[in-house]
Amino acid sequence: MAKKILLVSVVVWIYTIGVFAQPHRFALSDSVFLLDGKPFQIISGEMHYPRVPREAWRQRMRMAKAMGLNTIGTYVFWNLHEPQKGKFDFTGNNDVAAFVRTAKEEGLWVVLRPSPYVCAEWEFGGYPYWLENEPGLVVRSREAAYLAEYKKYITEIGRQLAPLQVTRGGNILMVQVENEYGSYGKDKTYLAINRRMFENAGFDCLLTTCDPASAVKDGHLEGLLPGVNGIDDPDKVKEIVRANNQGKGPFLVAEWYPAWFDWWGAPHHQVPAEKYASRLDKALAAGISINMYMFHGGTTRGFMNGANCNDRDPFEPQISSYDYDAPLNEAGNATPKFMAFRNVIRKHLPKETVLPDVPPSRPVIAIPAIRLSRSETVFSRLPKAVNAAAPLSFEDLRQPYGFVLYRTTIPANESGVLKVNGLRDFGIVFIDGVRTGVMDRRIKSDSLVIGSSPSARRLDILVENLGRINYGPYLLQNKKGIIGHVSLGGKQLRQWQMFPLPFDTHGNLPQKESAALTGQPVVRAGSFSLNAVGDTYLDMRNWGKGVVWVNGHNLGRYWNAGPQQTVYVPAEWLKRGKNEVFILELLKPANSSLSALDHPVLDQLQAPQ
Repeated sequence: MAKKILLVSVVVWIYTIGVFAQPHRFALSDSVFLLDGKPFQIISGEMHYPRVPREAWRQRMRMAKAMGLNTIGTYVFWNLHEPQKGKFDFTGNNDVAAFVRTAKEEGLWVVLRPSPYVCAEWEFGGYPYWLENEPGLVVRSREAAYLAEYKKYITEIGRQLAPLQVTRGGNILMVQVENEYGSYGKDKTYLAINRRMFENAGFDCLLTTCDPASAVKDGHLEGLLPGVNGIDDPDKVKEIVRANNQGKGPFLVAEWYPAWFDWWGAPHHQVPAEKYASRLDKALAAGISINMYMFHGGTTRGFMNGANCNDRDPFEPQISSYDYDAPLNEAGNATPKFMAFRNVIRKHLPKETVLPDVPPSRPVIAIPAIRLSRSETVFSRLPKAVNAAAPLSFEDLRQPYGFVLYRTTIPANESGVLKVNGLRDFGIVFIDGVRTGVMDRRIKSDSLVIGSSPSARRLDILVENLGRINYGPYLLQNKKGIIGHVSLGGKQLRQWQMFPLPFDTHGNLPQKESAALTGQPVVRAGSFSLNAVGDTYLDMRNWGKGVVWVNGHNLGRYWNAGPQQTVYVPAEWLKRGKNEVFILELLKPANSSLSALDHPVLDQLQAPQ
């Protein structure tokens, strides 16, 4: 059996090398895509390079091949590649060109989506935070300052990726211009500027747009292939594409949703495979090309989650797990949905195609109690303060993400309602170092009652940026921190100190137990030893709210509000022997024990604490 598997693998490898070793022609006919003059149906799955450890890209792509996919779709994220103005980064997990080349090595084509705006449940929809500091800049518009920065960005992306297009012997079949623009505006001149920028940056392969069915008319630019999002009825897809493409195809569902994402405090989204397998079958049978959003979601690590907010809904920051109930789960393992879709896809592949066997699930481990024996209060490691009469925003402080501690003095005998106008987004209030209350933008909580005291008191408000809005009408209202004034009993409090706490790294590990049990947030550290590595899930159900690092990797946020109650630790970031864990805990500073499970918990809500 082992010899048979090896032989099949070698045959597939030789076929792949042959397919990708020569230049190809990718073009359109009136109804289908043409690859080297022959009909080609795109069966694609979305997978984002920063949401998967670089060390695991290849394994995830092999899973894509095993499900029957021939293409990978990915956004490109401006705020990853230009985190500070004029400073570009294409290293490590940000090496998108390496991601594309790895796909080629694995026999996969790529649909590239490098629009400056991506949405993607990603911080600020992919825009770098510093755009908020550019005078007069208006994103997704013809405003001069925006177009100037956009041009610099797309030029750099072109340097990285234009050489990898199919027109130059690479595996990038198509490049998407803008992203669901019809849901935001209908300025065709702006879309034409986008197209010219892409062309000037070296993108000379097939250019496309994508929009929800109801917005294709506004988001499509004549001459580009329109992709349709969110529907899969073949007749409707063909009708919409033809109506916007001079009566012609090919027919592309640019985002097909077999599930959905989650946000803090709301139930986990799950959609059974049987609900979508027959729809996938019908679409493929009709010759529809499809990009599955998501095939594999992975994890939104660090502080890069976005948030939804519109006139009808409250502020909804998204969780760190981007499992998405996708066919390939957060850890890269096949789900029942994967197997159901594989069985459908196999029916529609060329007769000579042999699908690889589905690789076994990745090894998992559980870890017993880990003692976090070293700790410090956050207040004991404050940096130098920035002083101002009124609170300064994160943007004023040139700080992208994380936390800022705001400090001022409450005069003697002052009392009343403490109100934070413009809290963005989560605040913990302390009087003389003792926790007094919590404020939460999600539930429109921005006030609490403060009693009187005969002496002056120190007021601290620790504010967390829970993620900038990534979709909808409020993209231009995305500053963080305290963006208004703070009042007590109707009187503005003035003369503030701001302590930036970006936690872009966890900094020096605390060396001893020193945390005071006053309710102040703490940083805790500990270590654990492994004889063998595997994927694991830190169990945060008894913790409150915070961020976790393992071996220097920021794994993302946790919050007992749920539905996510575990934090995924990829095996690639663990090692035999000693491993370090570091936790920033905001609400339950007394906790000092942690364990890890061999499975995720993504579907448990808890009452606010």
